[in-house]
Formats: sequence, C-alpha cells, structure tokens
Amino acid sequence: MAYTIPKLTDFSDKTLLRALVELRASLFVEFYAIQEDVVNPALSPTVRQERLKNFRDRWLGRKSGLFTYANDRWLKAAPPERKRFVGELVNQLKQNDFAQIQKLVEDQDFFARQSSAAIESINRVSDDALGRQLHGQHLTKLARVQSILQMLENLSIDELRQVCREEFFDIEARKQPEANYLAAERIDITLPGIRRPIGAEHPVIKTMNEIVGVFRNLGYSVEEGPEIETDYYNFEALNFPPNHPARDTQDTLFIAGQESKPLCDRLLLRTHTSPVQIRTMQKMRPPVRVVCPGKVHRNDAPDATHSPIFHQVEGLAVDTNITFCDLKGTLDHAMKALFGSSVKTRFYPSFFPFTEPSADVQISCIFCGGKGTRDGGPCRNCKASGWIELLGCGMVDPNVYGFVDYDPAKVSGFAFGMGVERIAILKYGVDDIQLFFQGDVRFLEQFG
Repeated sequence: MAYTIPKLTDFSDKTLLRALVELRASLFVEFYAIQEDVVNPALSPTVRQERLKNFRDRWLGRKSGLFTYANDRWLKAAPPERKRFVGELVNQLKQNDFAQIQKLVEDQDFFARQSSAAIESINRVSDDALGRQLHGQHLTKLARVQSILQMLENLSIDELRQVCREEFFDIEARKQPEANYLAAERIDITLPGIRRPIGAEHPVIKTMNEIVGVFRNLGYSVEEGPEIETDYYNFEALNFPPNHPARDTQDTLFIAGQESKPLCDRLLLRTHTSPVQIRTMQKMRPPVRVVCPGKVHRNDAPDATHSPIFHQVEGLAVDTNITFCDLKGTLDHAMKALFGSSVKTRFYPSFFPFTEPSADVQISCIFCGGKGTRDGGPCRNCKASGWIELLGCGMVDPNVYGFVDYDPAKVSGFAFGMGVERIAILKYGVDDIQLFFQGDVRFLEQFG
C-alpha cells in the first residue's frame, strides 16, 4: 500500500519519531524504485519522464504533496505545548529532506529524457567494479530500510533516535543544550561574504527588448496596457464584427460571471496587445509612433509550437501622408536589424479586421540563406520554400479611426504585430516553445 501522511492523535516524542522514520524510510524506498525506472531501457523516455513527474508531484507538490500534508496534519494539529518541537521537526523536513529530494529528482530528470540506446550505454559504462559495489551498497541500505519499516512498531524511543542518527538526518541535534546549539550555529562575521551569482535576462524578455530597441532607434515610444481587458478594447474598437470567430471561447479566455453585462463591457484576458493601440490613440493626437510589448493569452493547447500564454510586440504609426511604402521600409529595416543585413523580406495579401489592406510578412530563411536546401537536402525550417512567415501588418482601417475620434480624411497609418517567442525560436534555434516556460535552469543558463 502506498505511503500516506498519518493523522496523529498522540504527539509524544516516540510517536513523532516513529512517524518521521516511517516517512523517510518510505521516501527512500519509493525513490529507489524511481531510480530503477529512469535507467530501465525497456521503458520509453515518455514513460520514464511521466513516472518521475508523478513521483515529484506526489512528494513535492505545493498543494497536495506529502511534505505539504506533513505540515497540515502534524504541525497544525499539534497541541500548543508541542508545537515548538513539531515545528522543528517539520522545518527539518522542509530544509533537508525537501531540498535533497528536489535535487535528486532534478538529477534523475537527465536520465529520464534519454533514449533507450543512450540508457543502455550509460548502464554499460557504469557496470564496472565500482558501479557494482555502489549498487550493492544501495541494495544493502534498501534491505535495511525495509526491515526498519517492518519492525517499526516494536522499536523503543532510544532505538528510534539511533535510527534517526544512523540512517537519516539527526533531528535530535536541535534538542542539545542551548549553549552547544548556539555554538554550533555561530557565524564568523570576519569571513568573506558569499558571492551571489549574477542573473541574466530570460531569452524571451531578451528578444522582446531587442525588438523594442530596434523601434526605439526609429523614434517609437513604448506603451503598455492591462492584461485583463474589456471586449470593447480587445474586439469592438478594433473593427471585429460581433460574429467574428475570434470572439468565441475557442480562442478567447473570458472572465467568469460576465453574462449579465453588455457585450462590450465583458472582461477577458487580452488576445493581443492591439488594445494598447486604441488606448494610446484615445489619449494622444497624431503624430503617433508607439510599440506595445506585453503578455497575451489564448485558449490554445500547449505543444511544440503553441502556448496559452505568449508575448507580442505590436507597433502603430499614424500621421499625415503615411503610405504602405513607409510600412514596407520600416519592417524591412527592422528584420535586417534583427536577423542581419542579408535578410530579404516579402509581403503577400492577408486579412485582419483592423487593417486594410493587410499583409503577412516573410523573411528569407536564415538557416539556408533562402535557397530552400541545406546539407544536401530540403531545409526543414522553411519547408524547402526559402521563406519563413514571421508577422502580420497592414494599413489601419479607417473604421478604427472612428472609435478614437481621428479624421480618416486627414490621417493615415500602419500597424504590425509579431510573436516574441517565434522570433526567439529562430534566433536561438529552439525547437519547442514550451522550453521557454518550464523553468529548467539547465536550459535557461545557456542564454546567460
């Protein structure tokens, strides 16, 4: 039967020590089984990763992990006179056991992701005299821990303390006399300080700053807006008709409990940063030149190329006598600044409700130089076409000016929008957008 955190009615030292020993012994047994799984070549990487994830969630989950239950069922239920001792015990679990098992799980994640052939190779390399010796020691400790679990009820309090000292962390050390405890905890303030590592920008934020920097150099200012928007700013003021598919919950994440409000006042998570353009035009008169970076949300299932949360940089320029030629020149310069002076751009017709005419922009493939072939075969990045679709743009539809009190007879303008993750994937050669959001330090530190 799988281990669960017991509810304690007796909070004596013996009962608490017995519960602690049972938790740590069960943790060791389960983790040993996971170690066997992640180096088992008969299991696929998907299965190995799934089992490791289940183990991590079972023990380390923030809401329903066993370490969380230990805090809820032991510390919160302890009588006032025992809370200090139980608190010290739970803190030991958090500071030592939790951190140690988190580190072990991160180490095992590398093996879980390997192919079966790689795992077989790793097993062969480790199957030497030292490897067999370590494996034998592990089996010996496993047998000892299993025997402790079997005779746990019969152990005296002194035997439980000895098990804690010899097999696991010694929580009894915190019950030593205060003078010795203070001496053990003493800090020598004359020692040099610990140098904290300097962090680096996340690749998505770094890419977004690069894009914004290109347009800042062209004289654009930066505007931001709320992520929770109204239907009016997200759709209606951008010339989306009431029956447009993007209003459907298949694409848009609406805030619950809005049914009684008029459609234009209903709240949602913005699906693009275009509402910032409307808000900017409401408070500024032409000329307007702004870029709008930020996070957006859509009801997309996560996979290698989609994420329900991603980032956009949109731009807007409104003035007198702005033409499509200005739009083409601006974006051609921006693409060359981001991907190199040899990159070519081309525009082909598209449709967006808030621009007319509208266009999609492609750049010549930066991997094959626009040839469509690479290393003697078709280029996979551009699907042998020599071009990669990158962003959408167009001249601002005159209907939009009606929502912001601009005179379409006197002003004209263009707008464009690009996904930051898409550009980051191209710049850094990443093949899965989910890597940007999983928080794996081993992946992120490559960009430091």
